[in-house]
Amino acid sequence: MKSKLLSLFTVLALSGFASAEDGWISMFNGKDLSGWKSNVSTEEKPEEKAQSFVVENGEIKVQGGRAHMFYVGPDGNAKFKNFEFKAKVKTTAGSNSGIYIHTGFEEKGWPSKGYECQVNATHKDVKKTGGLYAVKDVLNNAPNKDDEWFDYGIKVEGKKITITINGKVTTEWTEPEDWDPSKTLKNMDGRKLSEGTIAIQGHDPISRVFYKDLFIKALP
Repeated sequence: MKSKLLSLFTVLALSGFASAEDGWISMFNGKDLSGWKSNVSTEEKPEEKAQSFVVENGEIKVQGGRAHMFYVGPDGNAKFKNFEFKAKVKTTAGSNSGIYIHTGFEEKGWPSKGYECQVNATHKDVKKTGGLYAVKDVLNNAPNKDDEWFDYGIKVEGKKITITINGKVTTEWTEPEDWDPSKTLKNMDGRKLSEGTIAIQGHDPISRVFYKDLFIKALP
């Protein structure tokens, strides 16, 4: 029995070492929001609700009103260009959220920089989970169900963005060389690839969405 336990501990230790060695960075410690920075309400911008993000049962609960929480990392300046991102996400009835990429901290409003990867199974917005919001949408039929955890994957390589839900590709889109969002999208001039960080969206007071097991890996 002792030798079996030692073997098990060896396997677990090696598994943890492999996870660290393969380049994946844990973005959430399951205890608090260290490494993240949220919008904060003030008299000038009372609409931003930093309290929309709380940790409960080892999960990030997003509920309470519009807000955005940006990953800044241990040094406060996290940036990625080519990367893979993965997380487990759970929506509830009528809820909306999103994951921004190549973005940066802003004190208020919807992030103006980068792209939004949609999170929405049954909210009234017809743009559903797994789409690149307003650029290449998944319409009407979401690939996830409310109240069930699902795997959300995002990969950016060069000008190509790939989104997967539970391992299945829902969106592949390559940004054209002559891409000019000011001519293509309404009020989304910053929808361009450059570099930046990840942000989680709190959409509205009714929406309630959960996130856990968030990881990111820089690519060449």
